[in-house]
Amino acid sequence: MSDTQTPGSVIVQAATPETKDEYLRQLNLSIEKLKALPPDATDIERATINLDLAEAKTGLGETAQAWELARDAFDIFIAEQAWQQAVEACEVMYQTNEPANDIALAHGAWLAITYPIEPQTTITILNYIIDETPKHSDGAAVAAATAHYIVSLRASDEEFEDLDFLSRNMIVRVAERHSQVKTQDELNAWMARLELNDPKAFLPRMSRILDIIVMDKWWIDRDKLREALPVN
Repeated sequence: MSDTQTPGSVIVQAATPETKDEYLRQLNLSIEKLKALPPDATDIERATINLDLAEAKTGLGETAQAWELARDAFDIFIAEQAWQQAVEACEVMYQTNEPANDIALAHGAWLAITYPIEPQTTITILNYIIDETPKHSDGAAVAAATAHYIVSLRASDEEFEDLDFLSRNMIVRVAERHSQVKTQDELNAWMARLELNDPKAFLPRMSRILDIIVMDKWWIDRDKLREALPVN
């Protein structure tokens, strides 16, 4: 597959009795938190609780309602420049398996790459793209390389070893399924062939992959957000 093939859709698994009880507890707790909010509560405080509510509703199979809650929360998080929470809202929307969940995933990936959010979250989002992309896709390789690069930039000293190991394993897994890579020499050659050691090569490809997934249905003004980024 070329970089232009889009991921498929995640399958929302039916909740077990145990997880259903947990989601019900989360649902009721979120409802109580909403009721307890003071009149002067901020939009972001309300959106944060609504996102927890959306997650619970997703687990209970109420995916249409979950999507609406998460989508509204996303807009608030973007307006407030709460990038971590915005990506988390994208993940919830993706997990609903509602129409356009792949578009939500692409938004989450763009934000997770662009802004210095928690590197573990970025790995999670990019791993969704890998898992949902056909095994011979170069796009999965690009996503894995991007995840590894983000770890090198953002991981703290305390988390670097674990996240570096995790992101390296993502590359190895993709290489094996993409080209039956088995040895370190084969891995080195594969990465060189796909230019996965050069961020100037693979990051623009990652951007093109996300553009193709979204198909001009961006919910955000990326040019405006880029202009607001601090200059290094």
